[in-house]
Amino acid sequence: MKYTIQIVGVGGQGVLLASMVLGNAAMNRGYRVAMSEVHGMAQRGGSVLSTVRFGDDVISPLEADGSADLIMGFEPTETVRNLPLGNRDTLVLMNLDPVYPSMVAAGFEKYPDIEELIGAVTKVNPNLVTLDATKLAIDAGKAVAANAVMIGAVAAMKDFPLLKEDLLEALKSQVPEKFLDLNVRAFEMGYNAVKN
Repeated sequence: MKYTIQIVGVGGQGVLLASMVLGNAAMNRGYRVAMSEVHGMAQRGGSVLSTVRFGDDVISPLEADGSADLIMGFEPTETVRNLPLGNRDTLVLMNLDPVYPSMVAAGFEKYPDIEELIGAVTKVNPNLVTLDATKLAIDAGKAVAANAVMIGAVAAMKDFPLLKEDLLEALKSQVPEKFLDLNVRAFEMGYNAVKN
């Protein structure tokens, strides 16, 4: 068994934490794990991509385009832009909360309509699951916990090979003690949003 997750988003969204949690959960389950570094302008709000591969015989963190089992999209346009990493059978988890690039924030360009972005995904892939991770994180206590919402949501994805408990324990080991309750609440909200 080999499983590849492509995590995409923009700097500051917690892509690094998500890749560490997923990688550690897989290692704790006894799989071999290979992870890429986070690529992109992570500290400036630019595009970020991290790959997590795990299984019985994983050697390289690199995966051919079109081979991802799961695309975990922290930002809608980044999810659409990275669809070529998967194929028609790839599961796609997309956070619906946009992060506006500077040109959009300044009023020089327009951000695409969210419904159009959803349509762009479903046109090429019927396996889309959407949620507003940021809203759920705010409901849990703070917007910054949106990455914990996304990790919880992954635990509920169809045929995901790691157990919910694996991911939750790995998350608990990665977050500071003072934010533990917040992240656990956010994780559970993400899990329930996809499961139900």
